[in-house]
Amino acid sequence: MRAFWSVVLTLLCCSLGAEAQLRVEVSFPASLHAGAITGRVLVSLNPGGQLFGADVSGLRPDAVAVVDGSANGFPLAALKDLPAGDYTVKAVICPYTEFHRADGHVIWAHNDQWEGQNPTGSPGNLLSEAQTVHVDPSRPSTLRMTMTQVQPPVVMPADTAFVKHVKIQSPMLSKFWGQPIYIGATVLLPRDYEQHPEQKYPAVYQQNHFSLGAPFGFNGNTAVAGFAKDWTADDFPRAIGVTFQHPTVYYDDSYAANSANNGPYGDALTQELIPYLESHFRMIPEAKSRLVTGGSTGGWEALALQVYYPDVFGGTWVFCPDSIDFSRYLILDIYNDENAFVRPGVKAGAGMGLASDERPMLRNPEGQTTRTLREQSQQEDAVGGKSRSGGQLAGWDAVFDPVGDDGFPKPLWDHKTGKIDKEVVQYMKDHGYDLAKYLEAHWTELAPKLTGKLHFYVGDMDNWFANLAVYRMETLLGKLGAQATFTYGARQGHMWYPMSQSELVRMMVAK
Repeated sequence: MRAFWSVVLTLLCCSLGAEAQLRVEVSFPASLHAGAITGRVLVSLNPGGQLFGADVSGLRPDAVAVVDGSANGFPLAALKDLPAGDYTVKAVICPYTEFHRADGHVIWAHNDQWEGQNPTGSPGNLLSEAQTVHVDPSRPSTLRMTMTQVQPPVVMPADTAFVKHVKIQSPMLSKFWGQPIYIGATVLLPRDYEQHPEQKYPAVYQQNHFSLGAPFGFNGNTAVAGFAKDWTADDFPRAIGVTFQHPTVYYDDSYAANSANNGPYGDALTQELIPYLESHFRMIPEAKSRLVTGGSTGGWEALALQVYYPDVFGGTWVFCPDSIDFSRYLILDIYNDENAFVRPGVKAGAGMGLASDERPMLRNPEGQTTRTLREQSQQEDAVGGKSRSGGQLAGWDAVFDPVGDDGFPKPLWDHKTGKIDKEVVQYMKDHGYDLAKYLEAHWTELAPKLTGKLHFYVGDMDNWFANLAVYRMETLLGKLGAQATFTYGARQGHMWYPMSQSELVRMMVAK
């Protein structure tokens, strides 16, 4: 009998020990932030790159926000799963803004501070000093952390003779969001621009993720071989380079498209920003002189801008675009697949199946999986729920998906189970975000405007599986007689370019 109770007590202690966990209490003084904060508390632990996040609502100075076993985590799902050891811990409080949108929804979300929608590193965030804690899974412990500093504002780069920075308030977007929203551009001027005040130039729009850097990597060093030296050479074609800045509440880039969650970014860029740029810089205000290119996110929007606004742009050079055919959304076929996390034919459910059943999100050029869709979903939920992570899934959901009843994007799939929402899929198709289906449905009116103007480049081992959708686009445009060009890089990964930036600009302007 004694042996029996010894076993019972041992099991009970193990059970209690399993629930024992680190509890982190986070607060901030009024001297750092005078008012209450609604937002996200993030706690990071190293080694291991662990991150845990929890929402706070109306947190007042000196009050305590708790990050404990209920917090979403990555790569471990919960604090109780931390193995024993010493950890360096930091905490961040990311304040949210209350938006009263024109569609009637009121939401709290992170308002970009011109850092490119980085919730963990945004100006105005409250930061703690690092502390060390010893974690023992058999003993509960509490770590108290007080915020000691505020992330400083972004310092805008100074204008130079070649590079100019533009930031304007968008009336369209400000109306949608119920408060001032800004868009902008970095403009690269040709050599001798000031010396020829009568001359106008074609504009080459290079799209990418948010950056205050100059288009095409121009660094001002004209003495060293590279793009800057070529751009200023006697024989280089004279043009104006432009990169848009259009961060959103959900992502560092709006995808240059109108959407129910982000607002009318496509219209704002083409009807507000481009006219502003053409009135302040000597650009030729004609479609044939507005050329667009970009890679990855910028590749998707380079095609979308040309397709959605065929009377604005005169040709597009699309590199490794995000999914342009949703029958290959990454590696998924969202029209026929039921689950994003596991391959077709495998019983769905969180934690179900073998490792080989997991659907990859990223791979290296040799085909090894480096991130699964389940892992990405878990990570973004740790940084910020309701598509407020600033991550890739949040960016896509904000552009492509409908608004949910709570005012946030209704996700394409459940982040816990991976189940794909077929109503969301239908919405994405019906609203033209599947660019292949949009082109097919509208080709009669688009053919005279787009034939011969679409050019695609992608590595056949693209890390994000972008090549899969491009293959399908090639088949479609071939059937439509679009006279599009396709170039593939054997064994090449993401952001593969078969030419230098200088060669690309020469080719675009020559068209």
